[in-house]
Amino acid sequence: MAMHGMRKKASPSPSPSPAAAVVMALVLSSAVAAVCGQPQPAGKQTAANNPRLQRAYVALQALKRAITEDPKNLTRGWCGPDVCAYFGVFCAPAPDDPHALTVAGLDLNHGDLAGTFPEELGLLSDLALLHLNSNRFAGGLPESLPKLHLLHELDVSNNRLSGGFPQHILCLPNVKYVDLRFNNMCGPVPPAIFDKPLDALFLNDNHFDFELPENLGNSPASVVVLANLRLRGCIPQSVGRMAGTLNELVILNAGLRSCIPQEVGWLRELTVLDLSFNQLQGMLPESMAGMHKLEQLDVAHNELWGHIPEGICALPSLRNFTYSYNYFCTEPQRCLDIRRIDDRQNCIAGRPDQRPGDQCLAFLHRPPPRCDEHGCFGPPHY
Repeated sequence: MAMHGMRKKASPSPSPSPAAAVVMALVLSSAVAAVCGQPQPAGKQTAANNPRLQRAYVALQALKRAITEDPKNLTRGWCGPDVCAYFGVFCAPAPDDPHALTVAGLDLNHGDLAGTFPEELGLLSDLALLHLNSNRFAGGLPESLPKLHLLHELDVSNNRLSGGFPQHILCLPNVKYVDLRFNNMCGPVPPAIFDKPLDALFLNDNHFDFELPENLGNSPASVVVLANLRLRGCIPQSVGRMAGTLNELVILNAGLRSCIPQEVGWLRELTVLDLSFNQLQGMLPESMAGMHKLEQLDVAHNELWGHIPEGICALPSLRNFTYSYNYFCTEPQRCLDIRRIDDRQNCIAGRPDQRPGDQCLAFLHRPPPRCDEHGCFGPPHY
């Protein structure tokens, strides 16, 4: 199964991100305005004659000084007042002043740059896109981050950032895309991040340790990846409130210990659901038969049991269904018609590569888990 958000990536998304679209729109609107005779920045604007570019010059020079290794020489040309000509810097007319040019994007992805983030980055107050993934930046994000009040997209994944969750992200009023994956951040994640109007949230492959909050369902995100973390608690019932927006939910290898709540089946827009390598127990909810857009479903390496609901295997878009290394007893014949299935190491009679009989009997004689109204384990039935 495709591990969405699990590999070090070549780009934040296969299609243009919302923030990239914003920067492109700024540049295109400038061209359209020129054709239509609307006001445009007059003459060559540099840090020598434009206060916005002067502030950007200070910020970019501070970043250059804070970079200790630049093996690809990406910042070698960062000299002089023409900051719009710097590699990785994108300029456009300022949103509040079409006569003034400003730095709208900074993209140094895959630069293998080593260093830290200087506080002067807060001077890039018109920045809409900040892409610094796949480098070797260490330390934390600057305290001045909230000054980037126009920032739509923050991607600092695949670095060596440490410390706690960068709380300043909560102060960014326009951010829609947050990618912190593949770093060394630790500690709790504030529940307030799920109240932000984000479109995508990638926190995977850090050392975050927190309980999934009840307000998880407040998030309007289309993609949420919480894999390879240290999660506690249950999948909250509020997840059902994400039905209108959520396309991908990946919580693999995160230490989840709960049942799968019926509300998961309400996620009608979901195409990818990966809950593998956890400690989930109980049965697959029948409500999952309503997830008509689901293409990939992975619940392998848990302690699920019982029968596979036929309605799941009848889902019209399902192409990949992995439920190996559980304790399922039966599967409908139509499950075997799915393009890719993996039912190994269960307790299904007549299927190859299943668990030994005594192992299945020992598990099935255990008291079944009792899930409370929140999907968490209660005292077992005896």
